[in-house]
Parts: sequence; C-alpha cells; structure tokens
Amino acid sequence: MGIKYQNAGDIKERARRVIAKLGWNHINIDEVGFLRSHGSSSRGTIARCHALSRPLQIGLNREGFYTIEVLSERFDKLSEDEQLKVIIHELMHIPKAFGGGFIHHDKVCERNINQLYQKYKQAEMGFKF
Repeated sequence: MGIKYQNAGDIKERARRVIAKLGWNHINIDEVGFLRSHGSSSRGTIARCHALSRPLQIGLNREGFYTIEVLSERFDKLSEDEQLKVIIHELMHIPKAFGGGFIHHDKVCERNINQLYQKYKQAEMGFKF
C-alpha cells in the first residue's frame, strides 16, 4: 500500500513556537516542510528530518530546505510533552549553516533534548534565562 503523506500545519505551528522560544534564529521556518506520514513499516522511528542535499540545491538553484516528518502511528499516540520533545529533537538536527547538513546524535541526545525542553517550558511560563 505504501506510505501516504499529508502536510502537518499543526506540527509547523508547534515548531514555530519552539524556534521562537529557544531563539533558534538560524532556522527559517518557511524553508522547513512538515509532514505527517501514514503506513511506514519503519520500526521504532517516531519522526525523521530530511534535507535537500547540496547537489540538489545547486541543481534546483535554491538554498537549503528541510522536511520534518512525523510518523502518525507512533507520534500521534504520544503525550503532548513527548511530542514536543520529538519536535525539539528533529529541529536540533538542523545546523546553524542551514545548508543541507545534519547535526548528528552525539549532540542530538536525550540529555540535550531534555535541557532544551526545560528551557522551552520555562520560556513558555515567562521565565528569563
């Protein structure tokens, strides 16, 4: 049957808040697509970050572009807080250069995700850092 994709405006809006609250000015939300997929046979994957590679950027004559995909079967069952951590995780993969590369899991790890999650929650409540 294959994977089906749909735009995920709800995820984009949540990501927009994360980007604003965490001060991630390097992420241009208009150059990040957000998808919800249905039907993936991937085991254990909740979400993925995809990038437009440098050769494709050159061939298409465009700057970097990223897509964050949440796998509906797993992501939608999570609590709101766990979904937020997943969104933070995927956004963390996008480097400051915004050039098609990725930040790897040595930096995008549970400890760092939890620190940023706490920072986000504090910013949401109006605390200054």
